[in-house]
Amino acid sequence: MARAVPFLLSRRTAQFLQAGRRRRIERETRINDRIRAREVRLIGPDGEQLGILSTREAIARAQEHGLDLVEVAPTANPPVCKIMDYGRYRYEQSKRDRDAHRKTHAGELKGMRMSPKIGEHDFQVKVRQVREFLKEGNKVRVAMWFRGREMAHPKVGEALLQRLAQAVAEVGGVEATPKIEGRNMIMILAPRKG
Repeated sequence: MARAVPFLLSRRTAQFLQAGRRRRIERETRINDRIRAREVRLIGPDGEQLGILSTREAIARAQEHGLDLVEVAPTANPPVCKIMDYGRYRYEQSKRDRDAHRKTHAGELKGMRMSPKIGEHDFQVKVRQVREFLKEGNKVRVAMWFRGREMAHPKVGEALLQRLAQAVAEVGGVEATPKIEGRNMIMILAPRKG
């Protein structure tokens, strides 16, 4: 019968896993009896400093007000706790997170493909679409794709991309100049600031 070999982790892997557990634990806000520190720096419901108290005494003060003791700065020494309504705190925090997430819209990267043999009307349609993307605050990745013998004339595609960049110059500028990647020539346009 084979002997079981103990499962050993390298020190680095163990630290990584431990850090992951710590991060998960730290994300949860501790309240009332879940606060582990012996003493805490207490902030009252009106924002006034009440000093450093034992955790039991701080919980008792929170219950006098009919509120919760919430650990707002767990990494401070001693941890900072505030007397507040925990449900309301969570609601306001989720509202702040939603607003912050909404404001992180840094603009998507939209894509536009065309061929060096594109007709004039089709080119104008592409210009209008790119202009709309830039007005919305999005970056645009324009790919000129070459087929067969078209690869022998990359200057034709580059000239078309430069013409497109000039056509949308009032709403956006070239962030990355045309570069060949395989059978495509890629250029990135970014919206103008202000």
